[in-house]
Amino acid sequence: MEVRDLTRTFGDKTAVDQVSFTVEPGRMTGFIGANGAGKTTTMRMMMGVLRITAGEVLWNGEPIKDADRAAFGYMPEERGLYPKQTILDQLGYLGQLRGMNRADALAEANRLLERFALGDRTKDKLETLSLGNQQRVQIAAALLHQPNALILDEPFSGLDPVAVDSMVDLLREHMDRGVPVLFSSHQLDLVNRLCDSMVILDHGKVLAAGTADELRASRPKRHRLRCSQDVGWVRAVPGVTVEDLEGTEATLSLDDDEARQGLLQRAVDHGLLEFTDLAPTLSEIYREVTR
Repeated sequence: MEVRDLTRTFGDKTAVDQVSFTVEPGRMTGFIGANGAGKTTTMRMMMGVLRITAGEVLWNGEPIKDADRAAFGYMPEERGLYPKQTILDQLGYLGQLRGMNRADALAEANRLLERFALGDRTKDKLETLSLGNQQRVQIAAALLHQPNALILDEPFSGLDPVAVDSMVDLLREHMDRGVPVLFSSHQLDLVNRLCDSMVILDHGKVLAAGTADELRASRPKRHRLRCSQDVGWVRAVPGVTVEDLEGTEATLSLDDDEARQGLLQRAVDHGLLEFTDLAPTLSEIYREVTR
């Protein structure tokens, strides 16, 4: 799934500004940004819910069609289930809208509800469930028809850690058969733990995008130095920028190989114990590029 120069304007305001990224088959991509960054607007354009001002969405290298989108699983930010209808009945109905026969839709709905520990609530009305359980039902609706791709807007919101793990296990089953997964989230710890790649959006523009390794390689390298003696002397080494220093340990960055060599020569004289490259987490990368 590929997004190319996707743009959306509302009057004289540009909400999404030439956004481009790719969601690879069988991989999970985190769509990250503050409220109002343009994540939901982008997802709605990808699903055809909102008109595209400019740009395009590609599926398997071709401009996306309504028939392609019909095979996607979509979880909107504003939940679209019926509060006064029973859970199983509406999942069966939604499955039929996706082209399933009712018997298959009900069977798959029962299976998913069991996975989410809701097997004993199938005849309950949606409004009687907690918000977290309503979220589980919404996720089941997105997965019901064995989708070819998943576009999920804040799918983990309101879920407890056990439910998050169950959800992730289920998503990975779909990824194992090549399904690309795009999800938005404000929970940076989840993004760091789950995602193969990340797209950072701010004020409608992509600030960074790529796999975890690509994003880490694009950032300035940081190092941890530890000696048997106090390391306050590192502040005077040319080409060294100290980010944090406490006693015998420092976190720092280097301008070039010459600075590295000068640092290590001094460090040996002060009882060098450790010099380690520090790979930034995706959460740290997000905070850095949006600073």
